[in-house]
Amino acid sequence: LGAYLKTWLEPAEPFRIVGPLYYVGTRGLAAYLITTPAGHILLDGGMPDSAEAIEDSIHKLGFDPRDIKFLLITHAHIDHAGTMAHFVHLSGGSAVVMDRDFDQLKSGGKIDPVYGTRPPFYFPEVTAERVLKDWDVLTLGNIKMTALLGAGHTRGATTWVTTIEDDGRSYNVVLPCCTSVNPLYRLAVRPSYPGIVDDFRRTFRMLESMKPDIWLPAHTQVPGFAEKLARADKDGVQGWVDPQGYRRWLSEEKTKF
Repeated sequence: LGAYLKTWLEPAEPFRIVGPLYYVGTRGLAAYLITTPAGHILLDGGMPDSAEAIEDSIHKLGFDPRDIKFLLITHAHIDHAGTMAHFVHLSGGSAVVMDRDFDQLKSGGKIDPVYGTRPPFYFPEVTAERVLKDWDVLTLGNIKMTALLGAGHTRGATTWVTTIEDDGRSYNVVLPCCTSVNPLYRLAVRPSYPGIVDDFRRTFRMLESMKPDIWLPAHTQVPGFAEKLARADKDGVQGWVDPQGYRRWLSEEKTKF
Protein backbone atom coordinates (compact mmCIF):
# COMPACT_ATOMS: atom_id res chain seq x y z
CA LEU A 1 0.00 0.00 0.00
CA GLY A 2 2.88 2.38 0.78
CA ALA A 3 4.33 2.00 -2.71
CA TYR A 4 0.89 2.53 -4.22
CA LEU A 5 0.35 5.74 -2.27
CA LYS A 6 3.84 6.96 -3.12
CA THR A 7 2.86 7.10 -6.79
CA TRP A 8 0.15 9.61 -5.89
CA LEU A 9 2.85 12.23 -5.28
CA GLU A 10 5.45 11.08 -7.79
CA PRO A 11 5.73 13.52 -10.73
CA ALA A 12 5.07 12.20 -14.22
CA GLU A 13 5.76 13.51 -17.70
CA PRO A 14 2.67 15.18 -19.21
CA PHE A 15 1.39 14.03 -22.58
CA ARG A 16 -1.36 14.64 -25.12
CA ILE A 17 -4.15 12.08 -25.27
CA VAL A 18 -6.54 13.33 -27.95
CA GLY A 19 -7.10 16.73 -29.54
CA PRO A 20 -6.78 19.43 -26.86
CA LEU A 21 -6.99 16.94 -23.96
CA TYR A 22 -3.75 16.33 -22.03
CA TYR A 23 -2.59 14.36 -19.01
CA VAL A 24 -0.97 16.57 -16.34
CA GLY A 25 -1.30 14.41 -13.21
CA THR A 26 1.18 12.46 -11.11
CA ARG A 27 2.18 8.86 -11.73
CA GLY A 28 -0.73 7.52 -9.69
CA LEU A 29 -3.39 10.24 -9.70
CA ALA A 30 -4.83 11.60 -12.91
CA ALA A 31 -5.39 15.27 -13.71
CA TYR A 32 -6.57 16.28 -17.17
CA LEU A 33 -6.14 19.61 -18.93
CA ILE A 34 -8.46 20.56 -21.79
CA THR A 35 -7.29 23.60 -23.70
CA THR A 36 -9.37 26.05 -25.74
CA PRO A 37 -8.76 29.50 -27.26
CA ALA A 38 -11.06 30.85 -24.53
CA GLY A 39 -8.99 29.39 -21.70
CA HIS A 40 -8.54 25.98 -20.16
CA ILE A 41 -10.32 23.39 -18.02
CA LEU A 42 -8.50 21.42 -15.31
CA LEU A 43 -10.24 18.23 -14.18
CA ASP A 44 -9.01 16.83 -10.85
CA GLY A 45 -5.70 17.73 -9.29
CA GLY A 46 -4.43 15.12 -6.89
CA MET A 47 -3.07 15.58 -3.39
CA PRO A 48 -2.44 19.10 -2.00
CA ASP A 49 1.34 18.66 -2.27
CA SER A 50 1.05 17.94 -6.01
CA ALA A 51 0.17 21.49 -7.04
CA GLU A 52 3.70 22.45 -8.11
CA ALA A 53 4.16 19.23 -10.12
CA ILE A 54 0.89 19.84 -11.97
CA GLU A 55 1.86 23.44 -12.64
CA ASP A 56 5.18 22.24 -14.05
CA SER A 57 3.39 19.74 -16.29
CA ILE A 58 1.09 22.41 -17.68
CA HIS A 59 4.08 24.66 -18.42
CA LYS A 60 5.96 21.78 -20.09
CA LEU A 61 3.08 21.41 -22.53
CA GLY A 62 3.36 25.08 -23.43
CA PHE A 63 0.30 26.34 -21.55
CA ASP A 64 -0.09 28.76 -18.66
CA PRO A 65 -1.99 27.52 -15.58
CA ARG A 66 -3.13 31.10 -15.02
CA ASP A 67 -5.31 30.66 -18.13
CA ILE A 68 -7.45 28.01 -16.44
CA LYS A 69 -11.07 29.18 -16.42
CA PHE A 70 -12.80 26.19 -14.81
CA LEU A 71 -11.62 23.79 -12.09
CA LEU A 72 -13.60 20.52 -12.09
CA ILE A 73 -13.40 17.42 -9.92
CA THR A 74 -14.70 13.89 -10.11
CA HIS A 75 -15.42 13.98 -6.37
CA ALA A 76 -14.57 15.85 -3.18
CA HIS A 77 -11.81 13.69 -1.68
CA ILE A 78 -8.28 14.84 -0.85
CA ASP A 79 -6.69 12.82 -3.67
CA HIS A 80 -8.76 14.58 -6.35
CA ALA A 81 -9.73 17.95 -4.89
CA GLY A 82 -6.52 18.54 -2.95
CA THR A 83 -5.06 21.15 -5.32
CA MET A 84 -8.30 22.84 -6.31
CA ALA A 85 -7.90 25.79 -3.92
CA HIS A 86 -4.34 26.35 -5.16
CA PHE A 87 -5.39 26.59 -8.80
CA VAL A 88 -8.44 28.74 -8.05
CA HIS A 89 -6.13 31.21 -6.30
CA LEU A 90 -3.48 31.02 -9.03
CA SER A 91 -5.78 31.39 -12.03
CA GLY A 92 -8.84 33.19 -10.71
CA GLY A 93 -10.82 30.43 -12.42
CA SER A 94 -14.17 29.18 -11.19
CA ALA A 95 -14.48 26.05 -9.08
CA VAL A 96 -17.30 23.84 -10.34
CA VAL A 97 -18.90 21.00 -8.39
CA MET A 98 -21.97 18.76 -8.39
CA ASP A 99 -24.55 20.10 -5.95
CA ARG A 100 -24.38 17.05 -3.69
CA ASP A 101 -20.63 17.53 -3.15
CA PHE A 102 -20.79 21.31 -2.63
CA ASP A 103 -20.82 21.21 1.18
CA GLN A 104 -18.13 18.53 1.38
CA LEU A 105 -15.84 20.57 -0.89
CA LYS A 106 -16.56 23.73 1.11
CA SER A 107 -15.69 21.93 4.34
CA GLY A 108 -12.40 20.60 3.00
CA GLY A 109 -13.56 17.06 3.69
CA LYS A 110 -14.55 17.70 7.31
CA ILE A 111 -18.16 16.57 6.74
CA ASP A 112 -17.25 13.50 4.72
CA PRO A 113 -19.46 10.67 6.05
CA VAL A 114 -16.50 8.25 6.14
CA TYR A 115 -13.36 10.39 6.57
CA GLY A 116 -14.77 13.49 8.27
CA THR A 117 -13.37 12.50 11.68
CA ARG A 118 -9.90 11.83 10.23
CA PRO A 119 -7.80 15.03 9.79
CA PRO A 120 -5.23 13.40 7.44
CA PHE A 121 -8.02 13.28 4.85
CA TYR A 122 -8.77 17.03 5.05
CA PHE A 123 -7.85 19.32 2.17
CA PRO A 124 -7.92 23.10 1.53
CA GLU A 125 -11.51 24.33 1.54
CA VAL A 126 -13.11 25.57 -1.68
CA THR A 127 -16.44 27.34 -2.12
CA ALA A 128 -17.54 26.50 -5.64
CA GLU A 129 -18.70 29.40 -7.80
CA ARG A 130 -20.77 27.15 -10.01
CA VAL A 131 -22.94 24.32 -8.72
CA LEU A 132 -24.26 21.69 -11.11
CA LYS A 133 -27.08 19.18 -11.20
CA ASP A 134 -27.19 15.88 -13.02
CA TRP A 135 -26.87 16.36 -16.82
CA ASP A 136 -25.86 20.03 -16.60
CA VAL A 137 -23.48 21.16 -19.34
CA LEU A 138 -20.40 23.34 -18.89
CA THR A 139 -19.21 25.16 -22.03
CA LEU A 140 -15.87 26.83 -22.70
CA GLY A 141 -14.85 27.77 -26.22
CA ASN A 142 -15.57 24.78 -28.44
CA ILE A 143 -15.69 22.28 -25.55
CA LYS A 144 -18.86 21.06 -23.84
CA MET A 145 -18.56 18.98 -20.68
CA THR A 146 -21.64 17.14 -19.43
CA ALA A 147 -21.77 16.34 -15.70
CA LEU A 148 -23.46 13.06 -14.76
CA LEU A 149 -24.19 12.22 -11.13
CA GLY A 150 -22.30 9.03 -10.23
CA ALA A 151 -22.85 8.99 -6.48
CA GLY A 152 -21.90 6.36 -3.91
CA HIS A 153 -18.17 6.95 -3.51
CA THR A 154 -19.24 10.44 -2.44
CA ARG A 155 -22.73 11.88 -2.48
CA GLY A 156 -21.90 14.04 -5.48
CA ALA A 157 -19.33 11.98 -7.38
CA THR A 158 -19.39 13.05 -11.01
CA THR A 159 -18.72 11.36 -14.34
CA TRP A 160 -17.73 13.83 -17.06
CA VAL A 161 -18.55 13.27 -20.73
CA THR A 162 -17.36 15.27 -23.71
CA THR A 163 -16.73 15.04 -27.45
CA ILE A 164 -13.21 15.76 -28.65
CA GLU A 165 -12.25 16.47 -32.25
CA ASP A 166 -8.92 15.17 -33.53
CA ASP A 167 -7.71 15.07 -37.13
CA GLY A 168 -11.22 15.27 -38.57
CA ARG A 169 -12.71 12.61 -36.29
CA SER A 170 -14.94 12.94 -33.22
CA TYR A 171 -14.28 10.87 -30.13
CA ASN A 172 -16.74 10.27 -27.32
CA VAL A 173 -14.64 10.69 -24.16
CA VAL A 174 -15.87 9.54 -20.75
CA LEU A 175 -14.09 10.28 -17.46
CA PRO A 176 -15.90 7.87 -15.15
CA CYS A 177 -16.45 8.24 -11.42
CA CYS A 178 -16.90 6.42 -9.14
CA THR A 179 -17.16 2.69 -8.60
CA SER A 180 -14.90 1.77 -5.68
CA VAL A 181 -16.13 0.94 -2.19
CA ASN A 182 -13.20 2.08 -0.04
CA PRO A 183 -12.06 0.51 3.21
CA LEU A 184 -14.21 1.82 6.09
CA TYR A 185 -17.24 2.29 3.81
CA ARG A 186 -20.40 0.67 5.07
CA LEU A 187 -23.21 -0.39 2.73
CA ALA A 188 -25.92 -2.67 4.10
CA VAL A 189 -25.43 -2.42 7.88
CA ARG A 190 -25.31 1.08 9.38
CA PRO A 191 -24.61 2.56 5.93
CA SER A 192 -22.06 5.36 5.60
CA TYR A 193 -24.87 7.62 4.49
CA PRO A 194 -28.57 6.94 3.84
CA GLY A 195 -29.15 5.68 0.31
CA ILE A 196 -25.53 4.82 -0.48
CA VAL A 197 -26.40 1.39 -1.94
CA ASP A 198 -29.10 2.85 -4.19
CA ASP A 199 -26.65 5.55 -5.29
CA PHE A 200 -24.03 2.99 -6.27
CA ARG A 201 -26.62 0.96 -8.20
CA ARG A 202 -27.80 4.05 -10.10
CA THR A 203 -24.19 4.89 -10.86
CA PHE A 204 -23.53 1.48 -12.39
CA ARG A 205 -26.66 1.80 -14.53
CA MET A 206 -25.49 5.22 -15.71
CA LEU A 207 -21.99 4.01 -16.50
CA GLU A 208 -23.37 0.98 -18.33
CA SER A 209 -25.33 3.35 -20.58
CA MET A 210 -22.13 5.10 -21.70
CA LYS A 211 -20.43 4.09 -24.97
CA PRO A 212 -17.02 5.77 -24.87
CA ASP A 213 -14.42 5.60 -27.57
CA ILE A 214 -11.88 6.78 -24.98
CA TRP A 215 -12.28 6.47 -21.21
CA LEU A 216 -9.95 8.10 -18.76
CA PRO A 217 -9.85 7.05 -15.10
CA ALA A 218 -9.10 9.15 -12.03
CA HIS A 219 -6.42 6.64 -10.90
CA THR A 220 -3.79 5.39 -13.32
CA GLN A 221 -3.60 2.01 -11.56
CA VAL A 222 -6.85 1.10 -13.30
CA PRO A 223 -6.08 -1.95 -15.48
CA GLY A 224 -5.08 -1.09 -19.02
CA PHE A 225 -3.98 2.51 -18.54
CA ALA A 226 -0.25 1.81 -18.80
CA GLU A 227 -0.81 -0.45 -21.80
CA LYS A 228 -2.80 2.23 -23.61
CA LEU A 229 -0.10 4.79 -22.90
CA ALA A 230 2.47 2.44 -24.43
CA ARG A 231 0.25 1.80 -27.47
CA ALA A 232 -0.28 5.53 -27.94
CA ASP A 233 3.48 6.01 -28.28
CA LYS A 234 3.23 3.92 -31.44
CA ASP A 235 -0.35 4.42 -32.65
CA GLY A 236 -1.17 7.95 -31.46
CA VAL A 237 -4.79 8.64 -30.53
CA GLN A 238 -5.90 5.17 -31.63
CA GLY A 239 -3.87 3.72 -28.78
CA TRP A 240 -6.38 5.26 -26.38
CA VAL A 241 -9.52 3.95 -28.12
CA ASP A 242 -10.75 1.13 -25.89
CA PRO A 243 -14.53 0.53 -25.74
CA GLN A 244 -14.07 -3.16 -24.92
CA GLY A 245 -11.72 -2.35 -22.06
CA TYR A 246 -14.36 -0.03 -20.62
CA ARG A 247 -16.91 -2.85 -20.59
CA ARG A 248 -14.45 -5.26 -18.94
CA TRP A 249 -13.45 -2.72 -16.29
CA LEU A 250 -17.05 -1.83 -15.50
CA SER A 251 -18.09 -5.49 -15.25
CA GLU A 252 -15.22 -6.18 -12.84
CA GLU A 253 -16.06 -3.13 -10.72
CA LYS A 254 -19.72 -4.11 -10.54
CA THR A 255 -18.73 -7.62 -9.42
CA LYS A 256 -16.55 -6.17 -6.66
CA PHE A 257 -19.45 -3.97 -5.51
